[in-house]
Amino acid sequence: MGIWQAFRMAVKSIFSNKVRSFLTMLGVIIGVAAVITAVAFAQGSTKQITDRISQLGTELIQVNIFGRNTNRDLTWETLSEFASDNADVIAAVAPQVTGNMTVKAGRNSLSTTIRGTTYDYSVINSQGVSEGRYILDIDSDLRQKVAVIGSRIKDKLFENENPIGKTIKVGEQIFTVVGILEELEDGAENTKDDQIIIPVSTAQRITRNSAIRNYSFLATSPENVKEAMERISEFLTDVYGNENMFRVTNSAQMLDTLNSVTETMMTVLGGIAAISLLVGGIGIMNIMLVSVTERTREIGIRKAVGAKRRNILTQFLIEALLITGLGGAFGLIIGCTAIWGIGKAGLVPAVYSPLWMALSFGISLLVGVIFGMFPANKASKLDPIMALRHE
Repeated sequence: MGIWQAFRMAVKSIFSNKVRSFLTMLGVIIGVAAVITAVAFAQGSTKQITDRISQLGTELIQVNIFGRNTNRDLTWETLSEFASDNADVIAAVAPQVTGNMTVKAGRNSLSTTIRGTTYDYSVINSQGVSEGRYILDIDSDLRQKVAVIGSRIKDKLFENENPIGKTIKVGEQIFTVVGILEELEDGAENTKDDQIIIPVSTAQRITRNSAIRNYSFLATSPENVKEAMERISEFLTDVYGNENMFRVTNSAQMLDTLNSVTETMMTVLGGIAAISLLVGGIGIMNIMLVSVTERTREIGIRKAVGAKRRNILTQFLIEALLITGLGGAFGLIIGCTAIWGIGKAGLVPAVYSPLWMALSFGISLLVGVIFGMFPANKASKLDPIMALRHE
């Protein structure tokens, strides 16, 4: 008996027991779909975060101050003077005081991020204004109550009106809108378009947060990032006398850490989802053993008319491979549909990984060979006389 004939007989056997064959495939379908969907979700989340970090540029350096009362020896003026003294490697520095507050304009209101900073933040963050002006250093010096609002704030509070020159209520304070930030992320919630920029000195007062714990630095070039970070670290160590009181990081380091975490996460998710394939393989073996028992007389007749052991073994192996192959194909279709749905819903970008798709499908076929071998081998070893007597 040739391979083609064995294939036809395996197909006939599968379609003669459609419900049982489908239930046998179900474990493989779920396993393959789970593997590629889980990995795609992890990769999509990583891409979303990576894109945002990459927008900041590799020249960005973030400084975080830890602990209570850690700013007693460091003022914004001191740090600004340090940046000026190291202008060969530091192009700009901006403090950040942030808080989440309710903002009102007329009858409209929403909760958003209030960010107190200086003019240099627009340079560091690569986000200027589309209308009006940005906050100026003199605004901070005089503690002016002026604000630059994001495009989402404009749409929610002022709708079709021009907000320049109008007032908004931030907490209990009245601010005058002097500018509108450039729209960078389609006016989405919790993005750069969903914030209000005010002078840092004013932010310290309304958030009741006199300590500045976050600073953004911009290196003069990617090549000078390392040197700038070393100088900043040395300066802060001299101020605090303890390297554990602060952290100096840049976007390239953040990307490296993120990629490392993502690889681990994908491996874990893939491993967990692959358990479904193992369960599916056990199900295939059980159903195939039942099939061998049900077809004992058929096997006996075939062996009696000249079928060899390898013919029986080939038939049952092909049957197991067909079940897992079809299950893997359906799993790929369902998984790709789920990925498309995730992307369409805007949860994370849709990322299709040919490597993981091929790997999960290949594993499903391997499961068919491994778990189909035992029942196939059992069927091929049946004694034809005993098989013909089987009721």
